[in-house]
Amino acid sequence: MESLRKIPIALIVALTVQTIGGLVWAGGAAARIASLEERVAEQRLVAERLARLEEQSVATRASLDRIEDRLEGWG
Repeated sequence: MESLRKIPIALIVALTVQTIGGLVWAGGAAARIASLEERVAEQRLVAERLARLEEQSVATRASLDRIEDRLEGWG
């Protein structure tokens, strides 16, 4: 019991406040990380869709070029 009396109450309070502050900060950081991970996942889906659209655009342009070549051959 004597060793507990040697620890100042202010030190215990300071450590408790710092611990609570650290836990609050860590919780906020975890929430921000989760939000960023969600956004990155959404961006991956958008990037995949954009890549498919680009490929479809290339294929459409190739088809249009073939149609134009055939029409020019008729004229």
